[in-house]
Amino acid sequence: MAEDPPAPPEPVEETSPKEVPPAAPAPRRRSRARPKKEEDAAAKAEATEKPETSAKSEEPRSPRRATLTPELRILLRSRDEIDRRRPRFGRQARYRYYRIGRDLSWRRPRGLQSKQRRHYGYRPRIVRIGYRSPAQVRGLVPSGFRPVLVRTDADLKRLDAKLEAAVIARTVGTRRRLVLEESARRLGIRVLNPIVTSERET
Repeated sequence: MAEDPPAPPEPVEETSPKEVPPAAPAPRRRSRARPKKEEDAAAKAEATEKPETSAKSEEPRSPRRATLTPELRILLRSRDEIDRRRPRFGRQARYRYYRIGRDLSWRRPRGLQSKQRRHYGYRPRIVRIGYRSPAQVRGLVPSGFRPVLVRTDADLKRLDAKLEAAVIARTVGTRRRLVLEESARRLGIRVLNPIVTSERET
């Protein structure tokens, strides 16, 4: 018995690729509205802060460093180098007698047989004029100011804010000292020994 011929294959319909729907936009986060009390507190804080910043900007700030000429700046740097090279002068036999002490107090050796006076190499160095710093910058603080002792407001007004800084005398009481520091801040004068408080600007 003859087999039937195979049936022709059915035509395959060409299907277009599935259309991908566009991505939905991400949902917006709802901003939490602040309660009315917080808004009122923030508005009050802004209102109180604005006049303070304007008042501070009007007052002259005390300079951190003195305004020196280039020659004086070079001498100030050379003074630092001389300070690093300078030996630590010690009194004669300070390591032998407890009563002399190990501090850096100095007295010139005057003994006739003193090895330190005769500059023996194994004895400590003696204070000599060659170890001095340049005369133009002698007495200046590291920031370049010349310290001036101050006791009253009149003393503050005599200072040059660009070259001199105030050192409040130790005989001034705390209440008067705070008044002087406030006056110096208004005048733009640097105070080298202020009372350390958390509110003082650094």
